[in-house]
This record gives sequence, structure tokens and C-alpha cells, in this order.
Amino acid sequence: MRRAPNEGRYAERILTAFDDRGEQERIVVWIERKEGGLWAVGRTVNPQQRSSPEPRPDDWIFEGYELGDALEAANGALESDVSVTRRGGDGTTAEPFTRDEVLRKLERWFFGHSPR
Repeated sequence: MRRAPNEGRYAERILTAFDDRGEQERIVVWIERKEGGLWAVGRTVNPQQRSSPEPRPDDWIFEGYELGDALEAANGALESDVSVTRRGGDGTTAEPFTRDEVLRKLERWFFGHSPR
């Protein structure tokens, strides 16, 4: 059985922005846990327009074993996208990814329950 494309996602941010032609676009940045304990950060634009919900190889901007490195990569991508949308006159903001946010979901998966 195939897993849903966002099943392993531990955190996700969605930004709404405008492209060079003034058309609305959706930017998704996420952190997920892959098999073998690998953390990965993905970023895609307009995933709703794709024929498949599966991430493409070029959607991955980070893969590694340290959560801190994944958070740094995800927040860097998020900051960059927010900065670009602000320059375009859009007031888009997004909360940074946090360690606690990711660890809550990891604990639920690992222990099979919600953290206290």
C-alpha cells in the first residue's frame, strides 16, 4: 500500500504569492521524516497543478540526519520566499518552523500517543 504524499510530513507552511505575470501561486515548504531516520525539507510551487501529488526529485532542498540542520534549511527557504513576496507588495508572513512543533509529532509517532 502506498502512503499518502504528505503522510510523513512533520511540519508544513503554505504561502500564497503572485508570480511575475501577477497570477496567484501557492508555495509549500515542509519538513518530513524519511525511512532510515533521514530528515528532509521540500519546497514546491503550485503542487495543486501537478498530475501527481508525489514530490519530484528537484523539490528536495535538504536531506540529512540532524533535525537542527533540517530546521535551518526549512526556515531559510521560508524566509527567502516571504522576503520575495514582500518585495512584490504582498504582505505574506509565515511562522518559522520550530523544534517543538516537529518533536511533538515525532513523539506521537514514536510512542504512539500525544506528548504530555
